[in-house]
Amino acid sequence: MSLHKKFICSMCAVATVSAASQFVIAQDEVVRFENTNVEVLTRGPVHEAFAETVVYDNSEPEVVAPIPPPDPIDELPPREAPDAANVTWIPGYWGWDEDRNDYLWVSGVWRAVPPGRQYVSGYWHQGPRGYSWTAGFWADANLDEVTYLPPPPANPEVAPPGSTPAPDVVWVPGSWLWDDGRYAWRAGRWIPANPNWEWVPAHYVAAPQGYLFVDGYWDYTTARRGILFAPVYVTAAARSVPLAYTPSTVIDMAIFTDHLFLRPRYHHYYFGDYYSTNYADVGIYPWFAVAARGVAYDPIYVHRSWVHREDLEWHHHLEENFFFRVQHVEARPPRTLSLQVNLVARPEIAEHHLVVAQPLTKVTARENQLFKFHVVATAEREALVNHTQEVKKARTERNAIESKEIPKPAAAPGVVATPVKAKLPASPVAVKKDVAQAPEHAPPPQPEVAKSRPTLPPSGVPSHPAPQPVTPRPLPPTPTEKKSVEPPSPTRPTPTEPRSIEPKPADAKPLPPRPVEPKPAEPMTPPAKKPTEPPPGEMKKPVEPLPPVKKSPESTPPPARKPPEPMPPTTPRPTELPSQMKKEPSEKRPPDREKDRDDDDDRSGEPTKGKSKKKDDK
Repeated sequence: MSLHKKFICSMCAVATVSAASQFVIAQDEVVRFENTNVEVLTRGPVHEAFAETVVYDNSEPEVVAPIPPPDPIDELPPREAPDAANVTWIPGYWGWDEDRNDYLWVSGVWRAVPPGRQYVSGYWHQGPRGYSWTAGFWADANLDEVTYLPPPPANPEVAPPGSTPAPDVVWVPGSWLWDDGRYAWRAGRWIPANPNWEWVPAHYVAAPQGYLFVDGYWDYTTARRGILFAPVYVTAAARSVPLAYTPSTVIDMAIFTDHLFLRPRYHHYYFGDYYSTNYADVGIYPWFAVAARGVAYDPIYVHRSWVHREDLEWHHHLEENFFFRVQHVEARPPRTLSLQVNLVARPEIAEHHLVVAQPLTKVTARENQLFKFHVVATAEREALVNHTQEVKKARTERNAIESKEIPKPAAAPGVVATPVKAKLPASPVAVKKDVAQAPEHAPPPQPEVAKSRPTLPPSGVPSHPAPQPVTPRPLPPTPTEKKSVEPPSPTRPTPTEPRSIEPKPADAKPLPPRPVEPKPAEPMTPPAKKPTEPPPGEMKKPVEPLPPVKKSPESTPPPARKPPEPMPPTTPRPTELPSQMKKEPSEKRPPDREKDRDDDDDRSGEPTKGKSKKKDDK
């Protein structure tokens, strides 16, 4: 039996589990939820604190939910925590799901805090069209005041300008910097790569009051970032009553990137089954194709491609697996944990990375893993509960600060917009100052930045409207041509290709003016395109329009037009040409060549001009 048939048979054998009996797989047993209205999902948005997005093109419309988000769930941290001083608990939040046209709960995460950073939570805010998500970000740990800036121009380059100059470097795109009331461009550069760290480049985060600048920083690789829990869907009936929820299903980091997607307009990564073609219409793209579109930068893909730099077919395999799952539904991972329960016992499923979630008890029991776990004591658990409430409070305060009208000072002459400064509440998720940085947690040195001042646009031209950057592109996968980076089709991204130059329409413009060039010789328009070689059939009639041509001495001198008078006697030229052609070859062709040609004609059986001449002589 072929491999594809095995997939089909195994998927057809999956039994549908009723909503009244949702299960969570434990290590050696099946544990029933106390609340049957909660469904564990094996796909959905990735917690923004686990993987921060870097979006450059803010022209695409943001995701808007038509209904307000429910009240937050009373989420309790798990009883098993990683035994690491730099790991902390970050609670979850509501995320929007178009498939259900409803909210789902993005579970909290155990997160290793990036060195020197603090987490600023995202939130839902109400706008004129509905409710939109304001993304969170990892800010500098010493930042106590933020500056809301005008909209930055689109990045003129995202992909590297050429091939990699050395095997141990990765490309970091440039960024816009606010300088003296306008934006200045800091060019991209090659930086040393590191197997244990991923560089998150400088970028901007949109907020209701303006754009917040986030400078570049080193982050842990996905396997070293912590524990990512699966999202859950809570029915409306369960939301109406107090619900205490503790996540217990972990997303397997070993196959995390096998089903990874990115949604720039929602500022979230996605994992799981998003292989249907209609997801590209809503802006959910494969993680390996986003850089080629020029809308975002994926630090995870850049680092993974550098790790597999010796495998020339690595990217090609990603594309093959993606398009195979697009065409074969049976090869896609299950969408819920209840479906995965029926697939765990089948080895052909596990071989093809379709089991994306594991119970926390099974993860903690592993011997060879990056994190060691310990049971959370009662006092520590109470402290984590208070910590969760502080994170929720900071999120609510940020929403209140950025939603209200902040007075803006008057703009100076020549400045289109004036930045606004405000203080955000202190984040409870930050690097612990009393934690000694072990060598494995010490980040690489900051990449060197060019000492020269960034390139400034002309002083009289406002920078933030950015007429030169990219125009808003359509949502389908085909990118627009006005990107400074050549956007290939999502099937074959080429992030290492140089920037493509937009084809100038100057080649098509000179065509219309051609009829206007012979203005002084307007009577010459009736003849053919080549006036020096008029057709034989029109020799008698064109004699009359020839005199007007003598009026334009620039094109043909008058003496040159006198020979047309003896032209009529030569009209029977077609009858004289054959005789002339007979004489000339006979006089000029050597005798031996003439004989060879006759011999060739005899072999081919076709008469020739030389042979016909012999007959005439006879």
